[in-house]
Amino acid sequence: MNEWRPVPKPVHKRVKKTAKQRGQIMAEVYADALDRSQGYCERCGSPQWLECAHLVRRWKLDETTVNDVAMLCGPSVNTGTCHNWVDYTAEGRKWAEGLRNEFWQRERERMITDG
Repeated sequence: MNEWRPVPKPVHKRVKKTAKQRGQIMAEVYADALDRSQGYCERCGSPQWLECAHLVRRWKLDETTVNDVAMLCGPSVNTGTCHNWVDYTAEGRKWAEGLRNEFWQRERERMITDG
């Protein structure tokens, strides 16, 4: 009656990527964003301490593309930098959303002209 019958634990793999995984900036995305910015901040034009910044929150993305990021001067934790402004102010988030829409519009136009 009190017999020990071990049952193997089920092996479940996560189907949906986590927000951190979806927001991960791959090397080719970083390189394309740096190439697009030509080594300057895409907001103020400063050539110092560039960081690849998300233009929208990670949890809103399915996968991070070059149109979802911008090269901004940082670091994001320092007040007065463009990356900090985009991450921590409503005005900055609105600007970032507009820039992202502009990038996607350029992509659509490029796709149309390339056929």
